[in-house]
Amino acid sequence: MILVAFNLRPAITSVGPLMSTIRDDVGLSNWSVGLLTSLPLIAFAIMSPIAARLGNRFSNERAILWGLIVLGIGVAVRSNSAVLLIFLGTLLIGVGIAICNVLLPGVVKDKFPLKVGLMTSIYSTAMGVFASTASGVSVPIASGMNLGWIMALLVWALPVVLAIIMWFYLALREKKTTPDMPFVQVADSNLWKSPLAWQIAAYMGLQSFLFYVTISWLPEILHSNGMSMETAGWMLSFTQFIGLPASFIVPVIAGKFSSQRPIVLTIGIISLVGLAGLLLGSSYFVLILSIILLGLALSGTFALALALLGMRARNAKQAASLSGMAQALGYLLAAVGPIFIGYLFDLTTSWTAPIITMMIVSVLVVLFGLGAGRNRYV
Repeated sequence: MILVAFNLRPAITSVGPLMSTIRDDVGLSNWSVGLLTSLPLIAFAIMSPIAARLGNRFSNERAILWGLIVLGIGVAVRSNSAVLLIFLGTLLIGVGIAICNVLLPGVVKDKFPLKVGLMTSIYSTAMGVFASTASGVSVPIASGMNLGWIMALLVWALPVVLAIIMWFYLALREKKTTPDMPFVQVADSNLWKSPLAWQIAAYMGLQSFLFYVTISWLPEILHSNGMSMETAGWMLSFTQFIGLPASFIVPVIAGKFSSQRPIVLTIGIISLVGLAGLLLGSSYFVLILSIILLGLALSGTFALALALLGMRARNAKQAASLSGMAQALGYLLAAVGPIFIGYLFDLTTSWTAPIITMMIVSVLVVLFGLGAGRNRYV
Protein backbone atom coordinates (compact mmCIF):
# COMPACT_ATOMS: atom_id res chain seq x y z
CA MET A 1 0.00 0.00 0.00
CA ILE A 2 2.79 2.42 0.86
CA LEU A 3 4.61 1.67 -2.41
CA VAL A 4 1.44 2.45 -4.35
CA ALA A 5 0.91 5.62 -2.31
CA PHE A 6 4.43 6.75 -3.20
CA ASN A 7 3.37 6.83 -6.86
CA LEU A 8 0.01 8.57 -6.60
CA ARG A 9 1.31 12.15 -6.72
CA PRO A 10 4.94 12.64 -7.95
CA ALA A 11 4.03 12.33 -11.64
CA ILE A 12 1.72 15.33 -11.09
CA THR A 13 3.42 17.38 -8.36
CA SER A 14 6.76 17.32 -10.19
CA VAL A 15 5.19 19.39 -12.99
CA GLY A 16 4.23 22.52 -11.01
CA PRO A 17 7.73 23.98 -10.47
CA LEU A 18 8.56 23.23 -14.13
CA MET A 19 5.41 24.79 -15.61
CA SER A 20 7.11 27.95 -16.86
CA THR A 21 10.07 25.98 -18.23
CA ILE A 22 7.83 23.57 -20.14
CA ARG A 23 5.62 26.44 -21.29
CA ASP A 24 8.56 28.39 -22.72
CA ASP A 25 10.32 25.36 -24.20
CA VAL A 26 7.29 23.86 -25.93
CA GLY A 27 5.44 27.12 -26.63
CA LEU A 28 2.19 26.85 -24.65
CA SER A 29 -0.08 29.46 -23.09
CA ASN A 30 -0.79 29.51 -19.34
CA TRP A 31 -4.22 27.92 -19.72
CA SER A 32 -2.95 25.14 -21.99
CA VAL A 33 0.04 24.30 -19.80
CA GLY A 34 -2.50 24.02 -17.00
CA LEU A 35 -3.76 20.95 -18.86
CA LEU A 36 -0.64 19.11 -17.72
CA THR A 37 -2.23 19.12 -14.27
CA SER A 38 -5.88 18.99 -15.34
CA LEU A 39 -5.67 16.08 -17.80
CA PRO A 40 -4.90 13.51 -15.09
CA LEU A 41 -7.91 14.80 -13.17
CA ILE A 42 -10.13 14.37 -16.22
CA ALA A 43 -8.83 10.81 -16.45
CA PHE A 44 -9.60 10.36 -12.75
CA ALA A 45 -13.18 11.44 -13.39
CA ILE A 46 -13.67 9.08 -16.34
CA MET A 47 -11.88 6.07 -14.88
CA SER A 48 -13.03 6.19 -11.25
CA PRO A 49 -16.41 4.40 -11.72
CA ILE A 50 -14.72 1.87 -14.03
CA ALA A 51 -11.84 1.23 -11.61
CA ALA A 52 -14.16 -0.06 -8.86
CA ARG A 53 -15.61 -2.63 -11.27
CA LEU A 54 -12.15 -3.64 -12.48
CA GLY A 55 -11.26 -4.41 -8.87
CA ASN A 56 -14.39 -6.49 -8.50
CA ARG A 57 -13.80 -8.34 -11.76
CA PHE A 58 -10.07 -9.08 -11.50
CA SER A 59 -9.34 -8.49 -7.76
CA ASN A 60 -8.01 -5.27 -6.30
CA GLU A 61 -4.43 -6.55 -6.44
CA ARG A 62 -4.47 -7.32 -10.16
CA ALA A 63 -6.31 -4.12 -11.04
CA ILE A 64 -3.81 -2.03 -9.06
CA LEU A 65 -0.95 -3.84 -10.83
CA TRP A 66 -2.38 -2.86 -14.22
CA GLY A 67 -2.87 0.68 -12.97
CA LEU A 68 0.81 0.86 -12.03
CA ILE A 69 1.85 -0.48 -15.44
CA VAL A 70 -0.24 2.14 -17.26
CA LEU A 71 1.22 4.82 -14.95
CA GLY A 72 4.76 3.73 -15.78
CA ILE A 73 4.06 3.82 -19.51
CA GLY A 74 2.54 7.27 -19.14
CA VAL A 75 5.58 8.67 -17.33
CA ALA A 76 7.84 7.32 -20.09
CA VAL A 77 5.68 8.66 -22.94
CA ARG A 78 5.27 12.12 -21.35
CA SER A 79 9.03 12.57 -21.01
CA ASN A 80 9.29 13.93 -24.53
CA SER A 81 9.39 17.36 -26.16
CA ALA A 82 6.64 16.50 -28.68
CA VAL A 83 3.43 18.24 -27.58
CA LEU A 84 1.17 15.33 -28.60
CA LEU A 85 3.22 12.80 -26.61
CA ILE A 86 3.37 15.10 -23.59
CA PHE A 87 -0.42 15.26 -23.41
CA LEU A 88 -0.90 11.56 -24.30
CA GLY A 89 1.51 10.50 -21.57
CA THR A 90 -0.18 12.84 -19.11
CA LEU A 91 -3.54 11.22 -19.90
CA LEU A 92 -2.11 7.72 -19.35
CA ILE A 93 -0.65 8.87 -16.03
CA GLY A 94 -4.14 9.95 -15.00
CA VAL A 95 -5.66 6.60 -15.96
CA GLY A 96 -3.06 4.63 -13.99
CA ILE A 97 -3.31 6.80 -10.88
CA ALA A 98 -7.12 6.76 -11.03
CA ILE A 99 -7.25 2.97 -10.75
CA CYS A 100 -4.97 2.95 -7.72
CA ASN A 101 -6.69 5.98 -6.17
CA VAL A 102 -10.10 4.33 -6.23
CA LEU A 103 -9.09 0.86 -5.09
CA LEU A 104 -6.83 1.73 -2.14
CA PRO A 105 -9.73 2.83 0.16
CA GLY A 106 -11.41 -0.51 -0.65
CA VAL A 107 -8.20 -2.39 0.21
CA VAL A 108 -8.03 -0.50 3.53
CA LYS A 109 -11.65 -1.32 4.36
CA ASP A 110 -11.13 -4.96 3.33
CA LYS A 111 -7.80 -5.67 5.05
CA PHE A 112 -8.08 -3.32 8.04
CA PRO A 113 -11.84 -2.81 8.68
CA LEU A 114 -11.30 -1.75 12.31
CA LYS A 115 -8.38 0.60 11.59
CA VAL A 116 -9.61 2.66 8.64
CA GLY A 117 -8.46 5.96 10.18
CA LEU A 118 -4.97 4.73 11.09
CA MET A 119 -4.29 2.99 7.76
CA THR A 120 -5.61 5.97 5.83
CA SER A 121 -3.20 8.11 7.84
CA ILE A 122 -0.29 5.87 6.91
CA TYR A 123 -0.88 5.80 3.17
CA SER A 124 -1.96 9.44 2.87
CA THR A 125 1.24 10.44 4.70
CA ALA A 126 3.25 8.24 2.33
CA MET A 127 1.61 10.07 -0.57
CA GLY A 128 2.57 13.39 0.97
CA VAL A 129 6.22 12.41 1.45
CA PHE A 130 6.83 11.69 -2.22
CA ALA A 131 4.52 14.45 -3.44
CA SER A 132 6.50 17.06 -1.52
CA THR A 133 9.83 15.54 -2.55
CA ALA A 134 8.86 15.61 -6.22
CA SER A 135 7.96 19.30 -6.05
CA GLY A 136 11.21 20.19 -4.32
CA VAL A 137 13.71 18.33 -6.50
CA SER A 138 12.19 19.07 -9.92
CA VAL A 139 14.02 22.36 -10.53
CA PRO A 140 17.35 21.17 -9.02
CA ILE A 141 17.27 18.09 -11.28
CA ALA A 142 16.30 20.11 -14.34
CA SER A 143 18.54 23.15 -13.77
CA GLY A 144 20.97 22.44 -10.95
CA MET A 145 22.08 19.10 -12.44
CA ASN A 146 21.60 20.36 -16.01
CA LEU A 147 19.48 17.33 -16.92
CA GLY A 148 16.53 19.31 -18.29
CA TRP A 149 12.82 19.09 -17.53
CA ILE A 150 12.41 15.83 -19.48
CA MET A 151 14.75 13.90 -17.17
CA ALA A 152 13.26 15.68 -14.14
CA LEU A 153 9.90 14.10 -15.06
CA LEU A 154 11.26 10.71 -16.22
CA VAL A 155 13.02 10.01 -12.91
CA TRP A 156 9.63 9.29 -11.30
CA ALA A 157 9.34 6.09 -13.33
CA LEU A 158 11.75 4.45 -10.87
CA PRO A 159 9.37 4.17 -7.87
CA VAL A 160 6.69 2.94 -10.28
CA VAL A 161 8.92 0.05 -11.32
CA LEU A 162 9.53 -0.89 -7.67
CA ALA A 163 5.80 -0.90 -6.96
CA ILE A 164 5.08 -3.01 -10.07
CA ILE A 165 7.53 -5.67 -8.87
CA MET A 166 5.90 -5.87 -5.42
CA TRP A 167 2.31 -5.90 -6.70
CA PHE A 168 3.13 -8.47 -9.37
CA TYR A 169 4.06 -10.77 -6.50
CA LEU A 170 0.86 -9.91 -4.60
CA ALA A 171 -1.28 -10.38 -7.70
CA LEU A 172 0.11 -13.89 -8.19
CA ARG A 173 -0.78 -14.80 -4.60
CA GLU A 174 -4.23 -13.22 -4.49
CA LYS A 175 -7.16 -15.35 -5.52
CA LYS A 176 -9.67 -13.84 -7.88
CA THR A 177 -12.72 -12.31 -6.18
CA THR A 178 -15.26 -15.05 -5.55
CA PRO A 179 -18.55 -15.02 -7.49
CA ASP A 180 -20.60 -14.50 -4.32
CA MET A 181 -19.06 -11.05 -3.77
CA PRO A 182 -20.23 -8.99 -6.75
CA PHE A 183 -21.14 -5.34 -6.75
CA VAL A 184 -24.80 -5.05 -5.87
CA GLN A 185 -26.23 -2.94 -8.62
CA VAL A 186 -29.20 -1.80 -6.56
CA ALA A 187 -26.84 -0.49 -3.87
CA ASP A 188 -24.76 1.33 -6.48
CA SER A 189 -27.89 2.90 -7.93
CA ASN A 190 -29.04 4.02 -4.48
CA LEU A 191 -25.59 5.45 -3.83
CA TRP A 192 -26.05 7.95 -6.66
CA LYS A 193 -29.33 9.00 -5.04
CA SER A 194 -27.74 9.56 -1.64
CA PRO A 195 -27.38 13.25 -0.63
CA LEU A 196 -24.55 12.24 1.71
CA ALA A 197 -22.66 10.59 -1.15
CA TRP A 198 -23.03 13.76 -3.24
CA GLN A 199 -21.78 15.86 -0.34
CA ILE A 200 -18.73 13.62 0.02
CA ALA A 201 -18.13 13.89 -3.74
CA ALA A 202 -18.36 17.71 -3.60
CA TYR A 203 -16.03 17.80 -0.58
CA MET A 204 -13.54 15.58 -2.42
CA GLY A 205 -13.79 17.66 -5.59
CA LEU A 206 -13.52 21.12 -4.07
CA GLN A 207 -10.57 20.21 -1.86
CA SER A 208 -8.94 18.68 -4.95
CA PHE A 209 -9.61 21.93 -6.82
CA LEU A 210 -7.59 23.78 -4.20
CA PHE A 211 -4.83 21.16 -4.04
CA TYR A 212 -4.18 20.97 -7.78
CA VAL A 213 -4.43 24.73 -8.27
CA THR A 214 -1.81 25.08 -5.53
CA ILE A 215 0.41 22.40 -7.07
CA SER A 216 0.17 24.11 -10.47
CA TRP A 217 0.39 27.80 -9.66
CA LEU A 218 1.85 28.37 -6.17
CA PRO A 219 5.42 28.63 -7.56
CA GLU A 220 4.25 31.28 -10.04
CA ILE A 221 2.37 33.16 -7.30
CA LEU A 222 5.47 33.18 -5.09
CA HIS A 223 7.69 34.12 -8.04
CA SER A 224 5.45 37.13 -8.69
CA ASN A 225 6.19 38.17 -5.09
CA GLY A 226 9.93 38.18 -5.73
CA MET A 227 11.07 34.60 -5.09
CA SER A 228 13.33 32.78 -7.53
CA MET A 229 11.71 29.83 -9.29
CA GLU A 230 14.02 27.35 -7.57
CA THR A 231 13.11 28.77 -4.15
CA ALA A 232 9.43 28.81 -5.13
CA GLY A 233 9.70 25.14 -6.10
CA TRP A 234 11.13 24.31 -2.70
CA MET A 235 8.36 26.34 -1.07
CA LEU A 236 5.82 24.17 -2.89
CA SER A 237 7.68 21.15 -1.55
CA PHE A 238 7.65 22.71 1.92
CA THR A 239 3.90 23.34 1.62
CA GLN A 240 3.34 19.62 1.22
CA PHE A 241 6.03 18.56 3.69
CA ILE A 242 4.66 20.75 6.48
CA GLY A 243 1.27 19.14 5.93
CA LEU A 244 2.52 15.60 6.62
CA PRO A 245 1.64 15.73 10.35
CA ALA A 246 -1.89 16.77 9.39
CA SER A 247 -2.08 13.90 6.87
CA PHE A 248 -1.35 11.45 9.65
CA ILE A 249 -3.15 13.01 12.60
CA VAL A 250 -6.43 14.14 11.01
CA PRO A 251 -7.76 10.67 9.99
CA VAL A 252 -6.72 9.23 13.37
CA ILE A 253 -8.60 11.96 15.23
CA ALA A 254 -11.53 11.66 12.83
CA GLY A 255 -11.78 7.95 13.58
CA LYS A 256 -12.23 8.64 17.29
CA PHE A 257 -15.35 10.76 16.81
CA SER A 258 -18.73 9.93 15.33
CA SER A 259 -19.01 13.37 13.69
CA GLN A 260 -16.17 15.06 11.82
CA ARG A 261 -17.83 18.49 11.55
CA PRO A 262 -15.56 20.27 14.07
CA ILE A 263 -12.51 19.04 12.15
CA VAL A 264 -13.97 20.31 8.86
CA LEU A 265 -14.59 23.76 10.33
CA THR A 266 -11.15 24.03 11.93
CA ILE A 267 -9.31 23.09 8.75
CA GLY A 268 -11.50 25.44 6.73
CA ILE A 269 -10.55 28.42 8.89
CA ILE A 270 -6.86 27.55 8.60
CA SER A 271 -7.20 27.39 4.80
CA LEU A 272 -8.88 30.79 4.57
CA VAL A 273 -6.25 32.46 6.76
CA GLY A 274 -3.47 30.91 4.65
CA LEU A 275 -4.99 32.12 1.38
CA ALA A 276 -5.59 35.59 2.83
CA GLY A 277 -1.87 35.75 3.63
CA LEU A 278 -1.00 34.91 0.02
CA LEU A 279 -3.35 37.64 -1.12
CA LEU A 280 -1.67 40.22 1.11
CA GLY A 281 1.88 39.00 0.48
CA SER A 282 3.19 42.05 2.29
CA SER A 283 6.36 40.43 3.63
CA TYR A 284 8.46 37.28 3.47
CA PHE A 285 7.25 36.34 6.97
CA VAL A 286 3.59 36.57 5.91
CA LEU A 287 4.27 34.40 2.84
CA ILE A 288 6.02 31.70 4.89
CA LEU A 289 3.23 31.71 7.49
CA SER A 290 0.65 31.45 4.70
CA ILE A 291 2.51 28.52 3.15
CA ILE A 292 2.57 26.69 6.51
CA LEU A 293 -1.17 27.22 7.09
CA LEU A 294 -2.05 26.31 3.52
CA GLY A 295 0.06 23.14 3.72
CA LEU A 296 -1.66 22.02 6.92
CA ALA A 297 -5.09 22.76 5.49
CA LEU A 298 -4.56 21.04 2.12
CA SER A 299 -3.07 17.88 3.62
CA GLY A 300 -5.61 17.70 6.43
CA THR A 301 -8.58 18.16 4.12
CA PHE A 302 -7.34 15.57 1.64
CA ALA A 303 -6.63 12.99 4.35
CA LEU A 304 -10.08 13.58 5.88
CA ALA A 305 -11.72 13.17 2.46
CA LEU A 306 -10.01 9.79 2.03
CA ALA A 307 -11.01 8.71 5.54
CA LEU A 308 -14.65 9.63 4.91
CA LEU A 309 -14.77 7.21 1.98
CA GLY A 310 -14.29 4.35 4.45
CA MET A 311 -16.12 5.84 7.42
CA ARG A 312 -19.33 6.54 5.52
CA ALA A 313 -19.45 3.06 3.94
CA ARG A 314 -20.72 -0.14 5.59
CA ASN A 315 -18.28 -2.56 3.90
CA ALA A 316 -15.34 -2.80 1.49
CA LYS A 317 -17.52 -3.09 -1.62
CA GLN A 318 -19.53 -0.03 -0.73
CA ALA A 319 -16.31 1.84 0.13
CA ALA A 320 -14.91 1.08 -3.35
CA SER A 321 -18.20 2.11 -4.96
CA LEU A 322 -18.36 5.34 -2.93
CA SER A 323 -14.71 6.00 -3.76
CA GLY A 324 -15.45 5.56 -7.46
CA MET A 325 -18.42 7.93 -7.35
CA ALA A 326 -16.74 10.57 -5.18
CA GLN A 327 -13.54 10.59 -7.21
CA ALA A 328 -15.36 10.59 -10.56
CA LEU A 329 -17.45 13.64 -9.71
CA GLY A 330 -14.83 15.17 -7.47
CA TYR A 331 -11.95 15.10 -9.92
CA LEU A 332 -14.14 16.27 -12.79
CA LEU A 333 -14.68 19.40 -10.72
CA ALA A 334 -11.02 19.54 -9.72
CA ALA A 335 -9.89 19.33 -13.37
CA VAL A 336 -11.39 22.75 -13.97
CA GLY A 337 -9.12 24.32 -11.34
CA PRO A 338 -5.65 24.73 -12.93
CA ILE A 339 -7.11 25.70 -16.32
CA PHE A 340 -9.60 28.19 -14.86
CA ILE A 341 -7.06 29.81 -12.54
CA GLY A 342 -4.54 30.04 -15.41
CA TYR A 343 -7.24 31.65 -17.56
CA LEU A 344 -8.10 34.14 -14.79
CA PHE A 345 -4.45 35.13 -14.59
CA ASP A 346 -4.20 35.49 -18.37
CA LEU A 347 -7.33 37.66 -18.25
CA THR A 348 -6.34 39.92 -15.34
CA THR A 349 -2.50 39.64 -15.41
CA SER A 350 -2.72 39.56 -11.60
CA TRP A 351 -2.99 36.84 -8.96
CA THR A 352 -5.59 38.77 -6.92
CA ALA A 353 -8.69 37.39 -8.67
CA PRO A 354 -7.37 33.79 -8.73
CA ILE A 355 -6.60 33.85 -4.97
CA ILE A 356 -10.00 35.36 -4.14
CA THR A 357 -11.57 32.57 -6.20
CA MET A 358 -9.65 30.01 -4.14
CA MET A 359 -10.96 31.62 -0.94
CA ILE A 360 -14.53 31.28 -2.20
CA VAL A 361 -13.89 27.61 -2.99
CA SER A 362 -12.51 27.15 0.56
CA VAL A 363 -15.82 28.36 1.97
CA LEU A 364 -17.67 25.84 -0.23
CA VAL A 365 -15.35 23.07 1.00
CA VAL A 366 -16.44 23.83 4.57
CA LEU A 367 -20.15 23.91 3.66
CA PHE A 368 -20.08 20.52 1.93
CA GLY A 369 -17.73 19.13 4.57
CA LEU A 370 -20.25 19.93 7.29
CA GLY A 371 -22.71 17.71 5.44
CA ALA A 372 -20.20 14.94 4.71
CA GLY A 373 -19.00 14.96 8.33
CA ARG A 374 -22.33 13.84 9.80
CA ASN A 375 -22.46 10.51 11.60
CA ARG A 376 -24.33 8.61 8.89
CA TYR A 377 -23.81 5.91 6.27
CA VAL A 378 -24.47 6.46 2.59
